[in-house]
Amino acid sequence: MSLQTNRRQFLKQGLSAGLGTAILPAIVSAKSPNGKLQHASIGIGGMGGADLARFSSNADLAIVAICDIDLARLAAAGKKFPGARRYQHWRELLETEGDKIDSVNVSTPDHMHAPIAMSAINRGKHAYCQKPLSHDVFEARQLAAAAAKADVVTQMGIQINASVGYRMAVKLIRDGAIGKVKRVYAWSCKPAGRYRPLGPRPSGEDPVPATFDWDAWLGTATERPHKLGVYYPSLWRGWQDFGAGWLGDMGCHIIDTPYQALRLGAPQSVTAEVDPAWRGSPARRAETWPVWQIVRYTFPGNELTAQSTLELTWSDGGKYPPEEVRQQIDGQGFPREGAVLLGEAGALLLPHVGGPQLFPAEKFKDYQRPEIAPRNHYGHWVDACRNQGKTAAGFDYAGPLTEVILLGTVALRCPDKEMAWDAEQMKITNVPEANQYIRRRYREGWTVAGL
Repeated sequence: MSLQTNRRQFLKQGLSAGLGTAILPAIVSAKSPNGKLQHASIGIGGMGGADLARFSSNADLAIVAICDIDLARLAAAGKKFPGARRYQHWRELLETEGDKIDSVNVSTPDHMHAPIAMSAINRGKHAYCQKPLSHDVFEARQLAAAAAKADVVTQMGIQINASVGYRMAVKLIRDGAIGKVKRVYAWSCKPAGRYRPLGPRPSGEDPVPATFDWDAWLGTATERPHKLGVYYPSLWRGWQDFGAGWLGDMGCHIIDTPYQALRLGAPQSVTAEVDPAWRGSPARRAETWPVWQIVRYTFPGNELTAQSTLELTWSDGGKYPPEEVRQQIDGQGFPREGAVLLGEAGALLLPHVGGPQLFPAEKFKDYQRPEIAPRNHYGHWVDACRNQGKTAAGFDYAGPLTEVILLGTVALRCPDKEMAWDAEQMKITNVPEANQYIRRRYREGWTVAGL
């Protein structure tokens, strides 16, 4: 069934896909006479379009189903994939496709990542999910546990994780090139268009385009009137109900390398400093994200760090690391996005989507860098789904990393308070009002087993 006129009635009849289904013990394999992974792509706009293109170029994968709440977008994609079955609703796709698919990718706004990925895992499907893995800390924890229990192959969409430059940075740190690490800074200061504080929720309501299902786009989020250009297709990242702001968008990319290289786990505490104008506006604080933020994480130290704890500082919106950090990289300017790790024997600068640079440059000019073989981020996941290797950014890794990122977004709502984090209990122990942001409640009719 695809694009049927009785879709709404079908969806209201209690779909079992993710609405109470028990997690299966292992992957439910589709019948693949040509030996290819039978794959469904959910969300095909924006980054979803890029994901669809990357997956479809893989000779070991066949796109057999596509899904998007915008029928016009779906029709355009259908011309490129005429053999793919089309769906406007992901729950209908999962219910109808049943044992016809092996895997899915989830490339939707952040607030729908976990519900769709969990529903696929509940059906024993391999799952690839865009970053951040989830909208809330609780969702990230549950997704990682569910993936392990169902024994499915997973990956979060942090494509640069597979690059030679980022993997070389991990190797250099672990090999001790700059000695034990004392401090880490990570930042993103690209144009703020899709994170721009949009003010309080606008009044009024605009007609919903005939090809678009607004209720389905809202999904788990609180119901609100449709407003043209305010949320969809791109400004949703700036609204708390749908996105995780600047930190949620870029933190998973840029914090990934130091987090992985230093084998960091859960932080002990998190503190946030925010844009004063945003902080002083209750209407904006209730709906949107600040125009800039500085988030300080304190992690337990280990054999790779110089002290018993390690501080990692995130900043964005034009807030770069302090001047004394710039002097540690020979006084050169900071790239627009990147990370710096300061060690006892030097510093490593990693521009986003670039290669590692060691400082002082004169000291490291003859340093022998390790050989790193190229790796295809998408192909790596497809290979793992076909029992060839293991993913590098599976939910076992992506879940804890996402928790770190999203704890920062919790701190933003309680600025200037050092929040003590009990990872085992999944609880902030000293700022009780912050715990309401660890797990949100889904709108009626959108609950998913395991979440």
